[in-house]
Amino acid sequence: MKSKNISKPTKASKSSDKIFISIASYRDPQLLPTIRDCIANAKNPENLVFAICWQRDEKESLEEFTNDKRFRVIDIPCKESKGTCWARSLIQSKYQGEKYHLQIDSHHRFIKNWDEACINMILQLQKKGHKKPLLTGYISSFNPDNDPAERIQIPWKMNFDRFIPEGAVFFLPASIDDFKERTEPLPARFVSAHFIFTLGKWIKEVPYDPYYYFHGEEINLAVRSFTHGYDLFHPHIVVAWHEYTRRGRSKHWDDVKAWYELNKASHQRNRILFGMDENKLGIKFGKYGFGKKRTVADYERYSGLCFKKRAVQRLTLDNKLAPNPNDNMTQDEYEKSFLKIFKHCIDVGYDRVPEKDYDFWCVAFKDKEGKDVYRKDADRAEIDRMFQDPDKYCKVWREFNCEEPPHSWIVWPHSVSKGWADPITGILNHE
Repeated sequence: MKSKNISKPTKASKSSDKIFISIASYRDPQLLPTIRDCIANAKNPENLVFAICWQRDEKESLEEFTNDKRFRVIDIPCKESKGTCWARSLIQSKYQGEKYHLQIDSHHRFIKNWDEACINMILQLQKKGHKKPLLTGYISSFNPDNDPAERIQIPWKMNFDRFIPEGAVFFLPASIDDFKERTEPLPARFVSAHFIFTLGKWIKEVPYDPYYYFHGEEINLAVRSFTHGYDLFHPHIVVAWHEYTRRGRSKHWDDVKAWYELNKASHQRNRILFGMDENKLGIKFGKYGFGKKRTVADYERYSGLCFKKRAVQRLTLDNKLAPNPNDNMTQDEYEKSFLKIFKHCIDVGYDRVPEKDYDFWCVAFKDKEGKDVYRKDADRAEIDRMFQDPDKYCKVWREFNCEEPPHSWIVWPHSVSKGWADPITGILNHE
């Protein structure tokens, strides 16, 4: 990677430049390798402070760091865990005024001198007038089973994917294709929970909402950070790698039967916060609400999202850099610039479609009266592709414009030998 991509406005090696590193780990065998790699590749490892919510099983150990004064470990048996956001909220109680903050997952790898690179980007952005920069993104991937050979060497960013029926916003990783020409971080719309590098005071100003479970966490962080005056950026260089699949390893929702109720309550809280649902529960968000430096409307104009309508502007769909140029629009033009696009994946387990000779599936979305809102059937080629999925689910993706989101869906398979099978149906949970 060419050195011109690495920002070097000032020396970043002061003893006061402590970095508070937040790691929420749930039964993760990659925790120890992540910590070791983080320390080994730091320019100033003495400045690192590890705050870990260690949601462990009986086989795990952190014994090698027991007497290391850099570690503040919250030791919790995994059966007592209440989920990711709850764990990250606990971690923030260990903050003691460190100058910088790094939030990661427990399955990462790092470039050499990653700490210096991150601090220098923050200083570079502050020099340009951004008082509170926040570096974030769906960072490039690695495969621990074939490391370092499968480390992606192109930096990634976050693109809008869709509003899901429950109201949360989903994102997708994407390459920063012109990274070789870039000399500074690029503006971001969104925040990734698995990589945040910013000022330590972010922890006090944007404290984690422990009542969130998982989905909604990242759009919550993005808008709350923005309204508290933080400017969002994607690093223009690779500073670390993240493992995305964790295939075959336990997650909280694999072990906890009540996860669905936690998740349902979290979605409801998220919709109320963003004004999608009326606050009939009388929830007072307090310190977990929005900031006063900017408004949610300011964020919507910046990002090209409209939460109440669950709508998005074309520039955001086309992955153009923020901010969206809305300032010269009339209010009417602005309102009409949003598109109501419904994008959804119907997951059909292989066990529900056992035949080997499907040639046609009817795929339709319906309103509450059972009338078709949208229909696009699956042909033999699409069906064959779906049966190549490593998770053993036929993932039926559909995307279409609609004023009101559909109420239900139907997949009706047809095979050459058996004819029409029983239809497979589902209700879309918008509440």
